[in-house]
Amino acid sequence: MARTKDFDEKDVLAKAVCLFWHKGYNATSMQDLVDNLGISRSSLYDTYGDKHTLYLRALDTYQQAGVQKIEKLIADAPNAKEAITRLIRLFTNEILNDEQQKGCFIVNAEIETAPHDTQVNELITKNEQVMEDAFYKVVAQGQQNGDITSKTDARALARFLMNTVKGIRVSVRSVKDQAFFDDIINTSLQVLD
Repeated sequence: MARTKDFDEKDVLAKAVCLFWHKGYNATSMQDLVDNLGISRSSLYDTYGDKHTLYLRALDTYQQAGVQKIEKLIADAPNAKEAITRLIRLFTNEILNDEQQKGCFIVNAEIETAPHDTQVNELITKNEQVMEDAFYKVVAQGQQNGDITSKTDARALARFLMNTVKGIRVSVRSVKDQAFFDDIINTSLQVLD
């Protein structure tokens, strides 16, 4: 008979996200995981196999939560331009208001581990495609409704907006001036007119 887990896997994954996000993959030891996740080393190995598998699960958990936020934000926006404005501000404000200055977990993984880890790279690529597709859907809808200019290809605009968000996510690690980001956001939104 299989033994039941004496811990909440969602809670453990949430703690793993926080730990890897704060320390990075390389600086997080197995002892850090045991100490911070509240499970034994054997439970950690039995459930996740190894640190790398847990890291991939943490990244995926973070990415799925982000997708849900994006989908809700788009659905709740009154029009395409407002949806894009809200998306860019969401990405900026969440990270800008982080007192620990952890940056974006996905961007951190892209810089630290994706260049030499194919599985992380695939997950990052998937995440970026999901974000680009979300922008594309909104831009295409806005172009059909006349809210957004049709002078530029919808996919090109989506990629531009995606790259803007990525740049903001990197810059926010060292810049904390809201006006700096407001200038970037306002200038980026002008390409939609």
